[in-house]
Amino acid sequence: MGITVSGVGREAGTPDTLTLNIGINLERDSVAQATEEAATRATDLREALTAHGVAEVDIQTATYSIYPVYDHRSEARLLIGYRVSNDVRVKIRDVGRAGEIIDAASGRGGDEVVVQGVSFSIEDNEPLVLAARQAAWKDAHGKAEQLARLAGVGLGTPTTITESFSAPPVVQRFADVEAAALSVATPIQAGELDVSATIEVTFGLG
Repeated sequence: MGITVSGVGREAGTPDTLTLNIGINLERDSVAQATEEAATRATDLREALTAHGVAEVDIQTATYSIYPVYDHRSEARLLIGYRVSNDVRVKIRDVGRAGEIIDAASGRGGDEVVVQGVSFSIEDNEPLVLAARQAAWKDAHGKAEQLARLAGVGLGTPTTITESFSAPPVVQRFADVEAAALSVATPIQAGELDVSATIEVTFGLG
């Protein structure tokens, strides 16, 4: 016998890390041409990132692919070239300079730079977790006290407690971006990120 209630607590914080995929996607007549030019542009892109303060450890290859491109407009399938895609996943820890860094990397990479999306996170969210948990406990305990009063019984000590957390990343999706389109500085708005704690508590009856 007891009273089982759930409590929810939320705490908002400002994201301090931006993660994005950026890379080169180009098509050339031969494998050699495609791989050589993609490698050159990818190197330029990486150098731009590090020159603007992104650490090497925060740049990681995400995808690399080479595949033939065919013309299917006639009955005979004609090989017309090869496409190379080389994307890196980048962490930008200075969110205030994110737009500047993306523009610089895109400018160095050339017209075939692709930005697939960005997401925000909080690198150390432990203070938010603690605050959300405290709010969830207060919510659950308040509900249990009210139910006990309505039932005319005393509220005892907790017998079971379970919890779960949710901290979905703030995600912004962009269409493929060509460097030529970046004549105006790219605006990046981090917004806020919620950490949510949910607990379920069973109290004994006093």
